[in-house]
Amino acid sequence: QVQLVESGGGLVQPGGSLRPSCAASGTIFIPYVMEWYRQVPGKQRELVAGISSGGNTKHADSVKGRFTIPRDSTNNTMSLQMNSLKPDDTAVYYCNLNIIRGGRDYWGQGTQVTVSS
Repeated sequence: QVQLVESGGGLVQPGGSLRPSCAASGTIFIPYVMEWYRQVPGKQRELVAGISSGGNTKHADSVKGRFTIPRDSTNNTMSLQMNSLKPDDTAVYYCNLNIIRGGRDYWGQGTQVTVSS
């Protein structure tokens, strides 16, 4: 069974930085896409950024230029370097692993990120 564990969330002031990470364990088959989502109460879960097993990355328009998935992410671990944080970034951040072949999809429990003065 695949397990995803997010960590590294917390409280940060506007303009600050945070770097949560997602650690995946179990048998992970390629190709896959590993992604960060975020969600606030009453709103739809939003795709933030992702990386494929082929090394391709993507970022939502709302975080381009501020968030990035570090290129040194390895050993089934995906980080999210968040810079210039804004209050609107406050959300629970979830890790998602999509095994392309077979359509298997896994979610972590999420980590809270709060941006506030």
